[in-house]
Amino acid sequence: MTFSHDTEQALGTLVRLVNTLPGPNSQVDTMDTLEELEKFVQEREFSAVGTLTEKDLAEVRDLRPLFSPVFTTDSDATAAAMINAIVARGTTTPRLTNHDGHPWHIHYSRDGASLACRITVECGIALAQVISAGERERLRRCEAPDCDDALIDLSRNRSKRYCDARTCGNRLHVAAYRERRKASGE
Repeated sequence: MTFSHDTEQALGTLVRLVNTLPGPNSQVDTMDTLEELEKFVQEREFSAVGTLTEKDLAEVRDLRPLFSPVFTTDSDATAAAMINAIVARGTTTPRLTNHDGHPWHIHYSRDGASLACRITVECGIALAQVISAGERERLRRCEAPDCDDALIDLSRNRSKRYCDARTCGNRLHVAAYRERRKASGE
């Protein structure tokens, strides 16, 4: 299944947002300051974002626990109910745009909407597209025992197991290799 560039961008934003929550091995919240929110906005290439405030930070932080459970549900109906409740929090006004050198694409929130509203609607609609395509199993958590980061598996064969192959995946592969060598007496 191939999703549009816009959908993949929104899903990437969602994963990045959810993964700012403290994890099992780190109680560090990486969306705790305005500077971290500004970095997030820049990394995720949000357009037309004005000066961010503490209110923006609080609103965006409040979205994380709403989106996070979507990555662990085992039911399309449950995921749909969660997503519908999330999208209902925002104001949707779909419109076509081609800003900043990007080709024509759809923005689902109105001009001047708050950052939290934009994230709510854009990411909620992207999740709705995943569920409506019958692809909920692509939403999951990292399989590394010491990581529970959210991930979107966009591989053709749905084989992505780790949030980052260079860290979690590589660390587990190296550990397994060392165990095999140890077991063989090398």
